[in-house]
Amino acid sequence: MLLQWTTSANHDLVRLHAFLHPVNPRAATQVVQQLVAAAEQLLLYPQLGERLAEFSPRNVRRLIVGDYELRYELKYTTIFVLRLWHGREDR
Repeated sequence: MLLQWTTSANHDLVRLHAFLHPVNPRAATQVVQQLVAAAEQLLLYPQLGERLAEFSPRNVRRLIVGDYELRYELKYTTIFVLRLWHGREDR
């Protein structure tokens, strides 16, 4: 399996870090590291997240990482990280 970050997911990581950094730089770094580690864990356990029926027939899943949601799609031999956000964000 390959792990591929979409442009939107990369922007989400930068946005989340930029939001947290002024208040707590250490926490901002930790959150980004946790989200990246969770995505990398999908290489070992690609079906770890809950499948989201509303995207069927696509195999889009969500993984909760602390207070954050990571959405990803399984497609052939690639895991695409689609989006990331805090659970309190209006999505």
